[in-house]
Amino acid sequence: MTTQPHSRKRVCYYYDSDIGNYYYGQGHPMKPHRIRMTHNLLLNYGLYRKMEIYRPHKATAEEMTKFHSDDYIRFLRSIRPDNMSEYNKQMQRFNVGEDCPVFDGLYEFCQLSAGGSVAAAVKLNKQASEICINWGGGLHHAKKSEASGFCYVNDIVLGILELLKYHQRVLYIDIDVHHGDGVEEAFYTTDRVMTVSFHKYGEYFPGTGDLRDIGAGKGKYYAVNIPLRDGMDDESYEKIFVPIISKVMETFQPSAVVLQCGADSLTGDRLGCFNLTVRGHGKCVEFVKKYNLPFMMVGGGGYTIRNVSRAWTYETSVALGVEIANELPYNDYFEYFGPDFKLHISPSNMANQNTPEYLDKIKTRLFENLRMLPHAPGVQVQAIPEDAINEESDGEDKVDKDDRLPQKDLDKRIVPENEFSDSEDEGEGGRRDNRTYKGRKRPRLEKGIDGKDAAGDDKIKEELKSEKDEKEDGKSSTIDDLKKDTGPTP
Repeated sequence: MTTQPHSRKRVCYYYDSDIGNYYYGQGHPMKPHRIRMTHNLLLNYGLYRKMEIYRPHKATAEEMTKFHSDDYIRFLRSIRPDNMSEYNKQMQRFNVGEDCPVFDGLYEFCQLSAGGSVAAAVKLNKQASEICINWGGGLHHAKKSEASGFCYVNDIVLGILELLKYHQRVLYIDIDVHHGDGVEEAFYTTDRVMTVSFHKYGEYFPGTGDLRDIGAGKGKYYAVNIPLRDGMDDESYEKIFVPIISKVMETFQPSAVVLQCGADSLTGDRLGCFNLTVRGHGKCVEFVKKYNLPFMMVGGGGYTIRNVSRAWTYETSVALGVEIANELPYNDYFEYFGPDFKLHISPSNMANQNTPEYLDKIKTRLFENLRMLPHAPGVQVQAIPEDAINEESDGEDKVDKDDRLPQKDLDKRIVPENEFSDSEDEGEGGRRDNRTYKGRKRPRLEKGIDGKDAAGDDKIKEELKSEKDEKEDGKSSTIDDLKKDTGPTP
């Protein structure tokens, strides 16, 4: 399988401006606000001009039950903070309560996260894009009938199921510091999906992902686990990632790839214990991109939110094949990034417990397992099932030449190089307004995207001010609400 460096790709990006308002609760490390910070940063770097931006549709219960059980999705749809007492037994059964709390708009949050990954898969299947990004996705711990590790609906599994309608073999790679157990479990007995997870192992959540966990039945040897120790640095990570992924590509020969870019493997993460820099983390994206396969990138963990937004902004630039400055542009959350206000971060001086001998031992064992695979397993030809989302044709014959172009078409346009100057007032006229897309209601927890009484921003600001490791009392006003309220569902 050949690789081509530096090739420019068509990139689609999924984002909903409501996502940053969901709030897991006081003291909870998971902060959807980081997705809004990422979005704001890549807007101010100008990256939005180079990709198609869509607002994901809200995944329906029918779409989510392609993997999850009916009663579990019914439960998520019904439970709210004000009726929890009626659901005590079900909360225990579905593991909802502590790590996975009930919060305002929980079901809508799941719909947006899942909707982005399903839409990304459909877009790749239609060959309408080469790379699709959903930073609101990557919730890899969710099980068929159980919430786990801050994850309720497994958008990755739903996205892969969609890809399997068109692709014989799909490769899933996970670089979150935690084992991608929910995705592995979903595909543990099939040879059509290979799951490869690089993670901290040993007295660490979720406790799975041993080197000897290799799949079962038809899926034997199709689960690949790389158990790592504390202090993993850029150099060691590259030394194990590149040869393993190269061998997997050669042996499995996937026709599509999903990469979970959990940023809790970065140095200084509140819950992580690795020592990767933004650049080291991004090298994984760079390497996978070189294979020129349909490529979906999703988010995941990441709990020092200033570094999460740095990493995902940088990885968006890698996907686009664009270099961006280390000096951060001014943005709505500029205070968060002090004292240096730089994109890239330095590793700490923590010891790397992954010795060359230990990593060689893992590689040797995994290569032996991969040799047991039949070369590129075949799949019986079947009729292609209907797409999860029926995209309307954008054919020119539907456009009245005398009418102003619909916003849907304007949003999908990618701005050519040198189209605009970097002045304050660039962009289409009339787009600096505060209207919501199609006038739809926002979740009831938000009264204004500018932060006035928005639970997601106000509570987070109050909470993060008290955290010593977070330098933030950030503003949540937006410079240009148009850019936030990006395009419609494809």
